[in-house]
Amino acid sequence: MTERKFRRAAARRRNTPASRQRAVSAQARRPLSSAPLLPVPRRQRPLGPMSRRALRRLRGEQRGQEPLGPDALHFVLRDDDDAEEEGPKRGPGGRRPRDAGKEGVRVNNRFELIDVEDLEEGPVVNGERPDCLLADTVVSGSKRRSQSGSAATKKDGEVAGGAAPPEQSNASGKLRRKKKKQKNKRSAAGAPENGLEDIDRILERIEDGSGSRPLGPPPLSSKKHVLYVEHRHLNPDTELKRYFGARAVLGEQRPRQRQRVYPKCTWLTTAKSTWPRYTKPGLSMRLLQSRKGLSCFAFEHNEEYQQTQLRFLSAVESMEPNNIVVLLQTSPYHVDSLLQLSDACRFQEDQEMARDLVERALYSMECAFHPLFSLTSGTCRLDYRRPENRSFYLALYKQMSFLEKRGCPRTALEYCKLILSLEPDEDPLCMLLLIDHLALRARNYEYLIRLFQEWEAHRNLSQLPNFAFSVPLAYFLLSQQADLPEQELTCAREKASLLLRQALTMFPGVLMPLLGYCSVRPDATVTCHHFFGPEAEISQPPALSQLVSLYLGRSHFLWKEPATISWLEETVREVLQAVDAGDPAVEACESRRKVLYQRAPRNIHRHVILSEIKEAVAALPPDVSSQPVLGFDPLPPVDTIYSYVRPERLSPVSHGNTIALFFRSLLPNYTMEGERPEDGGAEGLDHQQGLNRLMLAVRDMMANFHFHDLEAPREDHPEGDGEWD
Repeated sequence: MTERKFRRAAARRRNTPASRQRAVSAQARRPLSSAPLLPVPRRQRPLGPMSRRALRRLRGEQRGQEPLGPDALHFVLRDDDDAEEEGPKRGPGGRRPRDAGKEGVRVNNRFELIDVEDLEEGPVVNGERPDCLLADTVVSGSKRRSQSGSAATKKDGEVAGGAAPPEQSNASGKLRRKKKKQKNKRSAAGAPENGLEDIDRILERIEDGSGSRPLGPPPLSSKKHVLYVEHRHLNPDTELKRYFGARAVLGEQRPRQRQRVYPKCTWLTTAKSTWPRYTKPGLSMRLLQSRKGLSCFAFEHNEEYQQTQLRFLSAVESMEPNNIVVLLQTSPYHVDSLLQLSDACRFQEDQEMARDLVERALYSMECAFHPLFSLTSGTCRLDYRRPENRSFYLALYKQMSFLEKRGCPRTALEYCKLILSLEPDEDPLCMLLLIDHLALRARNYEYLIRLFQEWEAHRNLSQLPNFAFSVPLAYFLLSQQADLPEQELTCAREKASLLLRQALTMFPGVLMPLLGYCSVRPDATVTCHHFFGPEAEISQPPALSQLVSLYLGRSHFLWKEPATISWLEETVREVLQAVDAGDPAVEACESRRKVLYQRAPRNIHRHVILSEIKEAVAALPPDVSSQPVLGFDPLPPVDTIYSYVRPERLSPVSHGNTIALFFRSLLPNYTMEGERPEDGGAEGLDHQQGLNRLMLAVRDMMANFHFHDLEAPREDHPEGDGEWD
């Protein structure tokens, strides 16, 4: 018993590849003799005859992996019906006899002859398997059957005559490894060819079924919508990684991922650990209608959010930012409070806090999205006339402004397309005055040209000074790229010159201010000419002067390149030659300027206020600049659609009672009994009760007065009479 345990322990200790090889070699060199073993120390005692299981463990083999001899498998193929009726032969008592299966492997299931690996290797094309793959499957299946048969033969031989010689097992192992290598080489060489053949067959069948596709560019219907927004470009980290690398952008974020809280996944912004815990503030979104492929949505406020909104309006009227801070302590995700406090932080030069508050507002609104609302499709609409929707417009615009200042024009362009896609026909924030600037800054010239080509017919984009000058600049910058063919470069340069001549003819008052912004002194022929002289700038309508000031204040630095200035100089000389020659297009453009630019619409004024460009704000008409502008709702539409109305506050000026006005100035919380907003104040006022209330207020006020006696003797402080040290 002790010797058996020792043998098992020695076998476990020697269960390594090197030990197995040494043991097999020693077993092969040891002569077989019946002489008794000499007594040796316990640790050096040689092992006696070992069992087949121990030999297999030393060799690293498993049961059924030994090479099989010929005639090991005897297949008895029967029909399935007969096999099911007869079933396996069992002995008395329902048990199978021990000798069953030793005569040969009886295969009743025909699918056992097909290997699973062969099925995975060969693809099925339209229900048919290639002939070469079927042939390989049959061959590999026959090889595996022969190997399993030889394994069964070897097992029977071992049962009858003990362990097989080690030399035979080594030779069979080498042969098996050699065959396996050859098979792997054949499969590796034939797999790519078979895969290519299958791909070719699939393509041929697709072409035969659908017909040949005409050559040329894909139709316009197959392209994405011009306002299609890509999710990956809404993340500023994507653009920053392209500029500075992932290690510089995500260097500070990686250590914090261990303590991540896993907030809700959003596209517009990412929740930060410094924010308060998100709880639903009472903001939701509902689907109004769906027609002609467009879906109209609207944000909604529940009763709790409406009460918070009314408290916010009172805090804004108080002109005290601390009241908004107090409101955010109880409602940390109230959108209008976050936007208004963001403006206050921005005025105090705290840009980081201002951007953080805008991101929190966007996160609050994105968590309230309807399941069918999509940011990228360009088919979802939000009516700007509803006050609940305006917060989302303004939050997107403020976030876009921060991204542009941060140096992420590509991300800002996606936000601009998103705002424009929410209501492209009305364009409440007039994003068409900005999208060309962001496209040029992001060097996305192809997108700007495509937008101009698709929208020029029904939107007349060439009548806006920003598009009239940005599109030829995009063509010119595109012609400066060296990776395009020479023919395309020449065509782009000619198109740029043509469009710039049309822009200078239509808007001659842009040239001199543009050269002044670029610090370029123009030629005397240009300065003294009546077409580009001071008269051109003075004679243009006020609305056009406002658009020109907006464009130059925002995009003048794009024209400062020497190559651009030289191209502009050449085009100006060509325009002067056409003017001197009496081109009829000059008079047509002059009459068009006088008719089109009489007064700018309200959305342009709203855009100028949000842009905060000094030159453009100074050009606003007096009736707009004199109105009070609220940061959370600048210039609301005249036809606003209200879902709930703020209760009217009773104005003390409406009452002619001078005593009541005096006491209201002393006591802001003072109200006379009988006053009701619905009564209009004067009709429901009981004068006797009001007088009694006034007397009580006077008594309370007089009781709180304290008079100091000036003639009272002062206490002397002896310790204060001495001189100071």
